[in-house]
Amino acid sequence: MAVQDPYAALGVSRDAGQDEIQRAYRKLARAHHPDINKDPEAEERFKDVSEAYAILSDPEQRRRYDAFGPDFRRVPEDVDPDVWARSRAGAGAGAGAGGGRAGPYATTGGVYTGGFGEDIDLEELFGGIFGGRRRGGGQWSAWSPSRGADQEAEIEVSVEEAYQGTRRTITLQRPEGPRTLDVTVPAGVTDGQRIRLGGQGGSGDSAGDLYLVVRLTPHPRYRVEGRDVYTDLPLTPWEAALGTTAGLQTPGGEAKVKVPPGTSSGRRLRLRGRGLPNPRGAPGDLFAEVRIVVPSEPSETERRLLEELASASSFDPRRS
Repeated sequence: MAVQDPYAALGVSRDAGQDEIQRAYRKLARAHHPDINKDPEAEERFKDVSEAYAILSDPEQRRRYDAFGPDFRRVPEDVDPDVWARSRAGAGAGAGAGGGRAGPYATTGGVYTGGFGEDIDLEELFGGIFGGRRRGGGQWSAWSPSRGADQEAEIEVSVEEAYQGTRRTITLQRPEGPRTLDVTVPAGVTDGQRIRLGGQGGSGDSAGDLYLVVRLTPHPRYRVEGRDVYTDLPLTPWEAALGTTAGLQTPGGEAKVKVPPGTSSGRRLRLRGRGLPNPRGAPGDLFAEVRIVVPSEPSETERRLLEELASASSFDPRRS
């Protein structure tokens, strides 16, 4: 499947660094996340942004996109980028000169002819990677084995599984019968990221690839944006007013968060590096959003103390 320009999707230049790419993704992911943005088109935009980030945050995928463009997943691994560029340029020239030839490999009576121009040797150009056999007079036949199509399937993982890594057993339906695979989901996968299974796609003389698209399942405690994780931190009024150190459950286990005195509801406390791990760089952060909770049925002592506080305090949050 061809993809749109990931640089345009994130609004970054082609020489953008990873930090700039990550900042752009975080900004757009927050703006278009379906849980936040209820616009009907927001979800599709969020998927486009996630797809773009999955490509540009992976050095190998980015390199191949830069070399081969939107169809980079269809290009065999052993094709040289310079060879590809020359073949595409030749295809354009051949179509213009041929008056109706549909691409670089026009056929005459089942025999492949020129298309790149008479001064280019196809075997030299492609180095025999397509297994071609030359016929007399510069003509070719039966030189290009068919490659199976690349395919996609979605795989759901929990936030905890994305943090720690996990394994999945999947069953592929094939003409020759079902095939079962054990798949390793590495720690630090993000929503929309692709896991490539080489040779497990559509059948042909050489099989295509299967791409498993990771989808993070909704979680009752966590919300994930890129590699950053957001969660609520419930506090009592006196903890928020006086300050405290509170225990907090994270995808990687329990952590302690220091709450400064005078903390109000809605404040975000940042725990650096406690978000999703990143095999290629800095991990995400965890943000604990303060939510002040009062007792639904205060005891007599609690009620008396609260009434004393109300009587003694001149604080008015509606005027501060």
